[in-house]
Amino acid sequence: MNKIFTNGTRFTDDKGRERVFSGVNYVYKGVETDENGVIHFRHPLTDGVLQGLAEKGVNIMRLGFTWAGIEPEMTQYNLTYLDEIKEVVNRCAKYGIYVFLDWHQDLYTAYRRCGDGAPKWATLYGAKPVKTHIIWAEGYFYDRKLMKNFDAFWNNVEVHSRGLRDRFCDMLRFTVRYFKDCENVMGYDVFNEPYPGTLGGKVFRSFLKNGVETFLLSGNIDRKGLIANAKKKDVMAMLSVADDPKVYHGVIDPSEKRLKKFDTGAYYEFIKAAAEAIRQETDTGVIFMENSYFSNTGIPCHTPHVTYDNGEKEKYLAFAPHGYDITVDTPLTNKASPHRVDIIFNEHRRKQLKMGIPVLVGEWGGMVPGGEEYPALEHLIDLFDSNGWSQTYWHYLDDMKNTKIMGILSRPYPQAVAGHIKKYRYDRKNDVFDLSYTGSAEIHTPTVIYLPKAPKKIYASKKYTLKALGDAFLLQVNDGKGECAVKVEF
Repeated sequence: MNKIFTNGTRFTDDKGRERVFSGVNYVYKGVETDENGVIHFRHPLTDGVLQGLAEKGVNIMRLGFTWAGIEPEMTQYNLTYLDEIKEVVNRCAKYGIYVFLDWHQDLYTAYRRCGDGAPKWATLYGAKPVKTHIIWAEGYFYDRKLMKNFDAFWNNVEVHSRGLRDRFCDMLRFTVRYFKDCENVMGYDVFNEPYPGTLGGKVFRSFLKNGVETFLLSGNIDRKGLIANAKKKDVMAMLSVADDPKVYHGVIDPSEKRLKKFDTGAYYEFIKAAAEAIRQETDTGVIFMENSYFSNTGIPCHTPHVTYDNGEKEKYLAFAPHGYDITVDTPLTNKASPHRVDIIFNEHRRKQLKMGIPVLVGEWGGMVPGGEEYPALEHLIDLFDSNGWSQTYWHYLDDMKNTKIMGILSRPYPQAVAGHIKKYRYDRKNDVFDLSYTGSAEIHTPTVIYLPKAPKKIYASKKYTLKALGDAFLLQVNDGKGECAVKVEF
């Protein structure tokens, strides 16, 4: 498989082609042990599943695992767990699926709440499970021991004479070395949704105060209904109020200053240290920088470009933002608003253009399978395509190939373009795909376009061939310089 690099705001391969990635998350968070006390990486990613995903246009997977799985005891690495992850990585390669590795965490650790991430020995402020009452993420909002665990990590508190963050980077370096020979590992996402510790509690309280005041002042909310969360009409009225960008910004904007301190301080120092650890093992592979947990809501991310002590910027840095509507993880998930998600991802777009690096949206969607419509999902995948962004949907579902969600994700898109993409778009209403690009005479490898079904007509300014991929097709357009255009009617 081709090596993947970054070039300005684009992903490119070793043939010089611009690359676009479309895929899914698969994240295993379990820390259950077998009869010998060994943690395994358990997954349903068989050859049949991966082949089916590839036939639906999936060419990348965000593959997640945990620090607890890799290093359950300090400095003792779990090779069984790593072997099982590598088996998945190699299996993905058989079907042309790239992988970027995700050292995942939620709520810091599985040993505090219903989260995942750090091993018990790295959980300095309590390893006793605490019950979750409403949603999985509630510990972020009021669990002070959880916040102190994050504080200890960001402050690099010493554990047996070595900083906690430094020990994480030791584990990171070992893992990168372990996967160094896997040709389809295209990058490293080193910390999922970094949470700012005690500062995060202050941000949430600001959200709550601003939100309640905003909703009550709107005049459309029954106060008792709001407090008791009992009346559906009140909940829908709240969502309607929050659909107004001015109202939404009124809730989130006051927290920007606090989060900027985290972005430019503790998180930047961490991502720099993590990048240095990775570069001690390999000088290639994309390093993915995420936004903080609260920037999932649209608060600007202020983390600067990774710059090493010698003054050189990280050469292969990409932005991997996340974003979810406020309905996520509730019974109203499928009522996500296109207007609200626009606020989130338009802010991510501003961040990208300011930094001048590629975007791969690491998490988005979170829709629940069923008979409902998914207007926000369709809206977002079209928005990502208009920005030329890659993405990995959250998350893999059993029999995902046959879900309505996959029917939306599986649309025509350019996987590799022999030149510079100007624009591509899938017109869902008229079932037409258009691509325009400036071809390079120096690239002698075809442009490849994924088509989810048989085309009725193909118009191309260069010669092309059509290759079957299950019920789908790969349209290969011969190399050539100058202005190129492809139009496909279904």
